[in-house]
Amino acid sequence: MQFSASQIALIINGRIEGDPNASVTSFGKIEEAKTDQLAFLANPKYEEHLYSTQASIIIINDSLQLKQPVTSTLIRVPDAYSAFAALLSKYQEMLTQQMKGIQQPSYISKTASYGENVFIGAFAYLGENVSIGNNSKIYPNAFLGANVTIGNNTIIHSGVKIYKECIIGNSVTIHAGTVVGSDGFGFAPQPDGSFKKVPQIGNVIIEDNVEIGANTTIDRATIGSTIIKAGAKLDNLIQIAHNVEVGNNTVIAAQAGVSGSTKLGSNVMIGGQAGVVGHLEIGDGAKINAQSGVSKSIEPGKAVTGSPAHDYTAALRSQALSRNLPELEKRIKQLELLVKQLMGEKV
Repeated sequence: MQFSASQIALIINGRIEGDPNASVTSFGKIEEAKTDQLAFLANPKYEEHLYSTQASIIIINDSLQLKQPVTSTLIRVPDAYSAFAALLSKYQEMLTQQMKGIQQPSYISKTASYGENVFIGAFAYLGENVSIGNNSKIYPNAFLGANVTIGNNTIIHSGVKIYKECIIGNSVTIHAGTVVGSDGFGFAPQPDGSFKKVPQIGNVIIEDNVEIGANTTIDRATIGSTIIKAGAKLDNLIQIAHNVEVGNNTVIAAQAGVSGSTKLGSNVMIGGQAGVVGHLEIGDGAKINAQSGVSKSIEPGKAVTGSPAHDYTAALRSQALSRNLPELEKRIKQLELLVKQLMGEKV
């Protein structure tokens, strides 16, 4: 597909400097872009490439002052990174809109229903009473169990498994290999030392505008619902246990795990490989550093690190002290020597 500078500026509400008829057919990094490609510059570290790149069109910040002439057509916006992201989203949306129809072979239950402009890929399975909204895309080899509901404009990538009764909202993206609605880890210890499985009869609810990375697992609730609230973003390889609630616009990086019945507030940030034990309350805006082990509830807005996790600022002070220990030891020995000299002791 080909787009002109004027068309792009209209989409991202930008201001053109140069030829409004300049056109591009693909995207490129500013340091590598070729003619007919679109690039962007948000990080000042890469500004030197602005004056040598072959890109036909470049999106830049309004605040950037040019140090020398450029040959590319520029589109100025308040935030080049956000504008480029919005443009990529629009481009991806246009590509997915072209995907329509039902490929064969696939299995669609007679009681399943779907809206307009949907795509259902080959070898997909739609169980009893599955409902799919308008413009949604179900990629090949996806599995949707009985009574699953999928909203409008949602994308379910290849190999995703969504167990029975789960509800997926509008404009959700779930990447390949993710499992939604598997049984929570519930086992009752028995007098003889064995464990009896506790049936998991709840479901998973994923609200609107959520994105879930590849090979993530979200367990169904024992009773009630495991909930991923609107705007949350989950990376690859994450474990969300039964009855967990993930708040609005919370982000969780890869390989993190949240144990059963823990409630994450809104706008929480969790770093990679962090672990949160069960039945905790993580307040709005809390930040959990990578590889932290959280064993206590966290107040809103607080940042923690370490295992067991504790206050982030205090941890930095402790690290600074640790680095200074050799020097402190040297000074203590000097003071001990001075005291002995003052007391007339042999040294």
